[in-house]
Amino acid sequence: MTNTSYDRVCYRTEQREESVPLRNVKNGQLGYSFGCTQAGNTVQVKLTNGQLDSWSSDECVESFQEPF
Repeated sequence: MTNTSYDRVCYRTEQREESVPLRNVKNGQLGYSFGCTQAGNTVQVKLTNGQLDSWSSDECVESFQEPF
């Protein structure tokens, strides 16, 4: 994810209180943002199975595909 995309996702998540769908490019998992850590360039996500995780901005992209 580019810095611009990361900033947009974090703005939508933290200022507009949206859960942005994200896909992990390393393992294909789908998650929804619920927070960002600017110092570490990470996004906190809730996975579709309910678990919580943290992904760095370089291992995720915004996803426009909903799970089946």
